[in-house]
Amino acid sequence: MISIVIAEDQGMLLGALGSLLSMEDDFEVVGMAENGEEAISLVREHSPDICIMDIEMPLKNGLDAAEELKEDPCKVIILTTFARPGYFERARKAGVRGYLLKDSPIEDLASAIRSIKDNRRIYAPELVDMIYSDDLFENPLTKRESEVLGLVSKGKTTKEVADELYLSPGTVRNYMSLILEKLQVSNRIEAISLFNERGWFK
Repeated sequence: MISIVIAEDQGMLLGALGSLLSMEDDFEVVGMAENGEEAISLVREHSPDICIMDIEMPLKNGLDAAEELKEDPCKVIILTTFARPGYFERARKAGVRGYLLKDSPIEDLASAIRSIKDNRRIYAPELVDMIYSDDLFENPLTKRESEVLGLVSKGKTTKEVADELYLSPGTVRNYMSLILEKLQVSNRIEAISLFNERGWFK
């Protein structure tokens, strides 16, 4: 019997997934969570074989939770709407054994669970294609530009960034203009979001 914990913040989908997987003769759903923190607690409480994890969840997202469970024997499968290369790369670094999209048939998920239980890795073909068709993981920013954006992402003002990096406020503003141009975004929020999505924050 394969024991499973499911983490999904949409209650209807969580219930449906639990019901569908419970219909499989060799599956037992031992816990259902609505956020990443609950998922971690349930994994540590029940020691399941598999944890199926959404990404966008409150309190702690699925990738943060997967990173926290990296040393746990439980094998994590990310099940998400987001076919984003940055998310996928971060998931792989966190030791996630499967990365599947929610529009896949339930039969594919069931098959993936069995394969992953047998120590295989299953990734959505769309994501593998993306990685090999494009150099999507190359950070276009210099080390200093990345430092500036990193501090901005922590909520620091232009003056605070300047003080920390021993620069003038004008130089920091120039760096931000270059950053927006290189990332092809229109504001700081979009820059931080893209940088985070691609997994470039260290």
